[in-house]
Amino acid sequence: MIFQIILLLCSIFDAISVQAEGLASNSSLCQRRCGNVRDIPFPFGIGPAGCYVDEWFEVVCNYNPSWASPKPVLKKLHLEVLNISLGGTVHVNYPTFVNCSDDEGPDGSWSKLNTELATSPFIFSQSENRFVVIGCYNFASIVFAFDPNSTYPTFEFVMGGCVSICDPGSEVINASSCNGINCCQTTIPSRLVVFNTNMRTLNTNFSYGGCKSAFLVEEKWFQKSGSIKMNSIMPHVPVVLEWGIPDALFYSLPISYNTSASTANNSSPSYSCSNVTYYDSPYWSYNWSWTYACSCKKGFEGNPYLLHGCQDINECKTLKSPCFNHGSRSVYCENTNGSYLCHNRVVKPTMTMIAIGVSSGIGVLILLVGGWWSYKVIKKRTKIKQKNKFFKRNGGLLLKQQLSSHEANVEHTKLFDSKDLEKATDRFNVNRILGQGGQGTVYKGMLTDGRIVAVKKSKVIDEGKLEEFINEVVILSQINHRNVVKLIGCCLETEVPLLVYEYIPNGTLFQYVNGQVEEFSLTWDMRLRIATEVAGALFYLHSVASRPIYHRDIKSANILLDDKYRTKVADFGTSRTIAIDQTHLTTLVHGTFGYLDPEYFQSSQFTEKSDVYSFGVVLAELLTGEKAISSTKTQESRSLATNFINSIEENNLFSIIDSLVLKEGKKEAISAVANLAKRCLNLNGKKRPTMKEVVKELEAIQTLEKTPNLQQNYEELEYVPTETYEPLDDVPSSTMSTSSMDTQALLSSQSV
Repeated sequence: MIFQIILLLCSIFDAISVQAEGLASNSSLCQRRCGNVRDIPFPFGIGPAGCYVDEWFEVVCNYNPSWASPKPVLKKLHLEVLNISLGGTVHVNYPTFVNCSDDEGPDGSWSKLNTELATSPFIFSQSENRFVVIGCYNFASIVFAFDPNSTYPTFEFVMGGCVSICDPGSEVINASSCNGINCCQTTIPSRLVVFNTNMRTLNTNFSYGGCKSAFLVEEKWFQKSGSIKMNSIMPHVPVVLEWGIPDALFYSLPISYNTSASTANNSSPSYSCSNVTYYDSPYWSYNWSWTYACSCKKGFEGNPYLLHGCQDINECKTLKSPCFNHGSRSVYCENTNGSYLCHNRVVKPTMTMIAIGVSSGIGVLILLVGGWWSYKVIKKRTKIKQKNKFFKRNGGLLLKQQLSSHEANVEHTKLFDSKDLEKATDRFNVNRILGQGGQGTVYKGMLTDGRIVAVKKSKVIDEGKLEEFINEVVILSQINHRNVVKLIGCCLETEVPLLVYEYIPNGTLFQYVNGQVEEFSLTWDMRLRIATEVAGALFYLHSVASRPIYHRDIKSANILLDDKYRTKVADFGTSRTIAIDQTHLTTLVHGTFGYLDPEYFQSSQFTEKSDVYSFGVVLAELLTGEKAISSTKTQESRSLATNFINSIEENNLFSIIDSLVLKEGKKEAISAVANLAKRCLNLNGKKRPTMKEVVKELEAIQTLEKTPNLQQNYEELEYVPTETYEPLDDVPSSTMSTSSMDTQALLSSQSV
């Protein structure tokens, strides 16, 4: 029974040890870097218990806003860690002893007690540290003088020290030649952990007035520190500590569980551990009597304190020619566990073998060069054929025909190479997407000359939509207006055609009017200016362009805002040019619900007044902040145009006006814009104003807003009986490309 209990306890202890070992090597739970210290290896560690072997080896990563980076600190010693070596050393920032006031103790000296390492598994390294004294006539010594049960020492003896004589004319010390003039240095005792630093002025008749200091410091660091000013104060300097694993902790490590140091050496061929006497002073009541240091054996590398931490080194790969050739004997290397072997292989070259080898080499070279050249030629021809195929499929021939029959600014429309546009958009990265629509996706890009552009990648085009794409290129190549988005160029030699526009950074009017941009609101003055600019652009298209252009899809989502919130009318895929003496276009019904002219819907005849109707809906959006079609309202009140006209007819206009508009705008101006929108939404196209008249009225309203205390007498908004159209039962559904909503629903939403 007792034997079974012992076995159970052993198995539990073994599981705990393995678990701790797993935690120590688990990078997701244990932090192994902090600030400038890139590697904090086990038995040190940051994190939960198990990331380090004992509390003396626990490191915390401290951060202060005034520091450039976090600093690792030995938690129990409160010393900043500079570097940790598995060879048994740790570099820390250790405080110095500085006195600038000449306030002496009762015996004429100053003293500082250093007890940080008293019970720790650390000692000051005798080989890598020096005791340095700086100052005029400064005598400093390391004194063992300590009684843990008393405030004052009961015994003391000097373990080392030195004297620095004075050179008042020298204010700078050369650290590499600290030889007794204003500075001296000496070695420290072995296994030093507890000491007093005493300083005394030898020449009390000489008053220098400077600071005196004494400190332990890493010898290499001090010699490389260059010149040091006499009165400079170094609060901390690097010091090297030696460390080892105390015996009580060593046997709890998985690498030596239930083993002694000698057994550990024999049980694993990859590492070895040795015990050293650490501290055995009869004056100290508590000490670590023995510590152990481990290292990977020759041929292995890694962390010897982790289970399977020492891994084999492949000398055949890491060493340069570990085996050598001897005459005609070919020597090759074979890696073994912890070492390597060199094998000899006899090679007897003959003239026949040499000839075969040379011939084979030349033949392979010819085949490689010929194959590479053939591959390049075939690839180039295939690429040219593919580009020509895409150019024809994407309407290149149709584009040439259209451009030859229009007065287009062909010289300003650049044909881009597909590689340039792929580079500009980071291979059409999804993070570069600005928006997506029915005709394609728009990406943000940067050309080689630094220009920011918007690249429209059309969807795979069928013959039915090819004309829309070519039409947009032709239309935009004829337009030169500051409020119309500019076409920079296109690329037809890709699988899908690409259009390159000027980049408009601030999104669409739809986003601002409907509150999708919460951090910025359009003021009343900005809304008036935007309406005037859109009207001016449409007036240019209808009346100023060399051939009249009908946009056919005016809506707030197709009105962009640049960096100064100036208007840019976009999306000319469905636009059409007409002859000067032509009054309308007879086409399949195309547009967006809520903006579509009811007269055009019933007659299939699109006129310039159809654009005026769509603009009227945009005016209503600017006034009310509501969407053209609301998905939250009933079927009868979904249309903004219907609600807007009804509110005017019921003398209830200001109940639907946006609160910001009511707050900032004059009621006379708001009424004037509402009256203009009402006239634009007239069901009878002939009674709608032209865009030229709209521009003049909006400019007059802007003048009213800018003139203080100017009262204008506007006629009351009169009730104009609205006209309705009966649904056309015989209109085929195939003629509608606007939506899947039925005809009766469209008529009821547009009958205002």
